[in-house]
Amino acid sequence: MDKLRVININKRFEHHLALDHVSIDIPQGSVYGLLGPNGAGKTTLIRIINMITAPDDGEVLLDGKPISQKDIIKIGYLPEERGLYKKMKVGEQAFYLARLKGMPAAEAREKLKYWFDRFEITTWWNRKVEELSKGMQQKVQFIVTILHDPKLLIFDEPFSGFDPINVNLLKDEILNLKENGATIIFSTHNMASVEELCDHIALINNGEKVLSGEINAIKNRFKTNVFELGYRSPLQKEIVLPHDAFRKIEGSQNGEHFTLSIKLLNGSTSNELLQQVMPQAEITSFREILPTINEIFIREVSKGNHRAGV
Repeated sequence: MDKLRVININKRFEHHLALDHVSIDIPQGSVYGLLGPNGAGKTTLIRIINMITAPDDGEVLLDGKPISQKDIIKIGYLPEERGLYKKMKVGEQAFYLARLKGMPAAEAREKLKYWFDRFEITTWWNRKVEELSKGMQQKVQFIVTILHDPKLLIFDEPFSGFDPINVNLLKDEILNLKENGATIIFSTHNMASVEELCDHIALINNGEKVLSGEINAIKNRFKTNVFELGYRSPLQKEIVLPHDAFRKIEGSQNGEHFTLSIKLLNGSTSNELLQQVMPQAEITSFREILPTINEIFIREVSKGNHRAGV
C-alpha cells in the first residue's frame, strides 16, 4: 500500500472551524503521531480518514486514489470512545465483529484463538463484557481492530485505562505490526509514547497544522546548542571556560565526577568546547541535549494559543 495523503482538508461545524487547510503525508510502513491538545481537530481528521465524516473541502488519497467505502476494509480503527455490547459474551462478540469485517468463520475463530492466547485472555471467552475492567475491554477491542490484518491502522488514545505492563504489551504489538508492513496513525497525549513509537509526527492546534516531519529532524530543528558534559577531576576543580563562547547552565558533582550543561555562544562549536576541556579534565561523556517532543509540544501550542488570544 502506498502512503496515505491528506490534502487541504477543511471542516466546519456551525460556527467552529475544526480543520483549516490541513495537509499531511503519512509514509507507508511508518508510525505517524497525530498530536494536539483537546479540541485541536485530531479526532475530526481521523473520522474524515475513516469516512465517518465528510470534509467540506479537500481530499484523502489512499494508494494514490480518493479513498472510498470499499477501502474501509483495509483500515483498522480503535476509537478513543470504546463501544462493546455489555451483555454479550466476549468471545461471541469478538467473533461477530470479525465476521462484520468480512472474515470467513474458520479464519476468524483461528485468529481469535491465537490472539486470545497471545494476550493471555482465553479464560475471558465466555464472560460477559460488563464483567471486564476498562483495560480488559480495551484488549478485546485492540484484538478486533487488528484481526483482519488491515494495512492502515488508526489508534486514538490506545493506552487509556491500561496499567504500565499492558501499555508495554500494546507498544510491542504496535511495533510488530509496523515491522510486518502496516502503516499506523497514532493519536495520543502521552508524549513519552510518541518518542518511543513514532517515526513522523504532525502537531495540530486550533484546527491548523503547526508542524510536521520526521521526529528526529523536528527535534534538531528546535535544538538550542546545549550540550551535557561529563568529566572526571581528581582535584575536584571545576573547568574554566571563556564567557564569550560558552555559558554554564547547571551542573552536579559526585565525588570527582562532574556533570555540566553548557550552552554554545556566538558561533562556538562542540569541538572548540572539547578542546577547552581536555587540558583541564578527563572527559567521560559528551552529548547534545535535544528538546523532548513534550517540550516542543508545549512551546508550539502555547505560542499558537497566544497568537489566537486563547
